[in-house]
Amino acid sequence: MMGLTSKRELVNTVRPRYHQATRPQKKRILDELVANTGYNRKYAIHLLNHPSQARRRRKRRGKCRYTLPVKASLITVWRAANCICSKRLVPFMEELVTALERHSEIQLSPQTRDLLLAMSPATADRLLHRERPRYKRRGLGTTKPGTLLKQAIPVRTFADWNDLQPGFVEVDLVAHCNDSTGGEYLHSLVLVDVVTAWTECVALPNRGQKAVSAAIHLARQRLPLPMLGLDSDNGSEFINANLLRYCQQEHITFTRSRPYKKNDQAYVEQKNWTVVRQTVGYDRYEGPRALAQMEALYQVLCPYVNFFQPVMKLISKERVGSRVRKKYDVARTPFRRVLDVSEATDETKVRLLHQYVSLNPAAMQRNIHSLQEQLWRLAKSQILR
Repeated sequence: MMGLTSKRELVNTVRPRYHQATRPQKKRILDELVANTGYNRKYAIHLLNHPSQARRRRKRRGKCRYTLPVKASLITVWRAANCICSKRLVPFMEELVTALERHSEIQLSPQTRDLLLAMSPATADRLLHRERPRYKRRGLGTTKPGTLLKQAIPVRTFADWNDLQPGFVEVDLVAHCNDSTGGEYLHSLVLVDVVTAWTECVALPNRGQKAVSAAIHLARQRLPLPMLGLDSDNGSEFINANLLRYCQQEHITFTRSRPYKKNDQAYVEQKNWTVVRQTVGYDRYEGPRALAQMEALYQVLCPYVNFFQPVMKLISKERVGSRVRKKYDVARTPFRRVLDVSEATDETKVRLLHQYVSLNPAAMQRNIHSLQEQLWRLAKSQILR
C-alpha cells in the first residue's frame, strides 16, 4: 500500500503526461493511477486537473489580555511570595495582594487587579517562565545512627500519619558543613507540624545532645499549638536518654522513622530544602558570629514562611496502571490552617491575627535578603582564613 507522500509524488509525475495525452491515453493513465493509489476515479481526475497548493499556516494573533502592567504586577507579587509555584501562588493571590496594598508596597488599577486575581496557574506560569531561576544543588548527609535506645522508641512510618490531630511534629537537623564534616560547625533544627505545616527553625552551634534538646524546647515554645508527639530519624542527636527523658516528663509521644527511609519523614525533609537550603545555602558556618546571624535570619524567615507561604497538602493517591494520580487541597498558609483547627484556642487565634495584620511580606523579604548577604559574607570570610 502506497503512503500519502508516494501517492502525491506519483500524481505530480503523471500530471504533465496526462495533459498532453489523447482521450484513449488519458483513460489508460487514469486506470493505472486508480489501480496504484486506490483513489476514486473522479477524485483522481480532480487531482490531475487541479494541482494542490501548499497551505500556509496563519499564526493566530488574538488580542493580548495580560498587558505589561499586569505582568509587572504579577512579577512583583511573585517575588514577594519568594518565587513559589503558580499552583500555590494563585489561590493565595488575593490575600497576598491585599497585604501588599495594606503596606503600600504595590498600587494596582481596578482593571489590573481584576486580571491579576482572575489569572489561572497555567497563565501565571506562561508569564513567569523567563523569571524563574534554574539551579539545583545537593548537600551532605551527616546522620550517625544512635543504637542504644532504639528498642525504647517505637517506629512510625509515612503511612502512620492518619491521626489528623495538630501537635504531632517531625524534627530533623540540617548540617552547614559544605564539603567537609571535620571539626565543629553549625546545624539547623527544623520542626514541622504535620497537620498545619507550621515550621520552626533554630540555629545550633553543634549537634550535641544538650544543644538539640534545648533547641527542641525553644521551638516548642514558638509553636501555636501544644506539642503532642515528636518524630525523628535514627541519629544519635535524637536517639538518646536526654531527649527520651524530656519527652516522658512533658508527656510527649516520642517516635522514630525507619533507618534509611527518608520518606517516613517526608514533611520535614521537604522543609529542609524549601526553607533552609534555599535560604541559607550549602556553605560552611562556624563560630558565635555565624550562630547569632543565622538565628537572626530565622527570626524573620519563620514568620514569613508560616504567614505568607501557602502549602498544598496531599489528599489522596490512586494508581492507574503505571501512573499515580495525586489530588491536593487548595493551597493555604500554615497560619490559615491553624485558624481552621478546633484545637487552637481563641486567644491564640486573636494573637496570630494581630501579628498577621502587622506583617509586611515585601519588607520581610527585603530583610531576609539583607540577612542572607550578611550571613554569606561570614562564610566567605571563613574560607579566606
